[in-house]
Amino acid sequence: MKIFASPSRYIQGENALFNNIDVIKGLGEHPVILCDDTVYGIVGEKFIDYLTKEGLKPIHVAFNGEASENEIERVVKIGKEENIDFIMSLGGGKSSDSAKAVADVLSIPVIVAPTIASTDAPTSALSVIYTDEGAFERYNFYTKNPDVVLMDTTVIAKAPTRLLASGIADGLATWVEARAVMEKHGENMISGEQPIAGTAIAKTCEQVLFEDGLKAMASAKKGVVTKAFENVVEANTLLSGIGFESAGLAAAHAIHNGFTALTGDIHHLTHGEKVAYGTLTQLFLEDRPTEEIDKYIHFYQKINMPTTLEEIHLADASYDDLLAIGKQATMPDETMSEMPFEVTPEMVAQALIAVDSYVKQMD
Repeated sequence: MKIFASPSRYIQGENALFNNIDVIKGLGEHPVILCDDTVYGIVGEKFIDYLTKEGLKPIHVAFNGEASENEIERVVKIGKEENIDFIMSLGGGKSSDSAKAVADVLSIPVIVAPTIASTDAPTSALSVIYTDEGAFERYNFYTKNPDVVLMDTTVIAKAPTRLLASGIADGLATWVEARAVMEKHGENMISGEQPIAGTAIAKTCEQVLFEDGLKAMASAKKGVVTKAFENVVEANTLLSGIGFESAGLAAAHAIHNGFTALTGDIHHLTHGEKVAYGTLTQLFLEDRPTEEIDKYIHFYQKINMPTTLEEIHLADASYDDLLAIGKQATMPDETMSEMPFEVTPEMVAQALIAVDSYVKQMD
């Protein structure tokens, strides 16, 4: 059967955190606000004061930085002790993934309020769970998407431009992977067939990012909100989020997860930076037309995404290292299985090398 998934409500705009109290109150009155110390200083403290003045009884729980089983259990315990009635995350993808997991365990509503537009995690009914050390462990799947996704573009515009660029790179994988799943007649992330809406949204995501991405980056460098910036925030978050969940993932994200087989400086990169190289690797695995591959490479370079092994801190990686990435990326439960042809660890390792060689040849 075709299955389409989306959050119950998506709200985006300037000062959105402070202009939607009725929506927030509709979910309860005693929430946990999950955010790290940095986000607390930027907007969390002000937002909690705002909720308190509006008659709610929020409590702040400091996020420890990793969407791990131990972190989820810690916040669940606090939630039970405090008898909270909903949870709200402020921050990036890992805090939102943790909040979704806590909400699922406690059977309470969840609001996801990103302070960056760096991933497509906020809208989805799944979490990526890592070990305490940051290695990929598994996906958690839930029976429903977030109740509310609240995107305050005034806050997001002040975030580092690197994070917006990372979200663009993550978003650009959406159509590349959806197309592969479509060619296989495979399954999306909710074990259903791709609905027309899912693939249409994935394709539109790519169109918006290529058209408005550079203009949005220029706006972000000055911390201002423009139409292009709003469009890209929506594409990074809503279009990519619905697109990947309802249209499916394939090689690019499997290769991202494959990178966790190695230790070292590669893990100082953002999710989107690693996905960018994974996307180029998928395009090589598929032997896509040169014009398409060049379009992605040139665009990535303009937004400072990595396009060589050196730029993902793997210049000194051995073939066995790259093969380990391939083995992790082709595990039976990985989304590599949604490619329209069988992909072996050796194929991944060789494509990783080929991307690097091709990009250097272009210079």
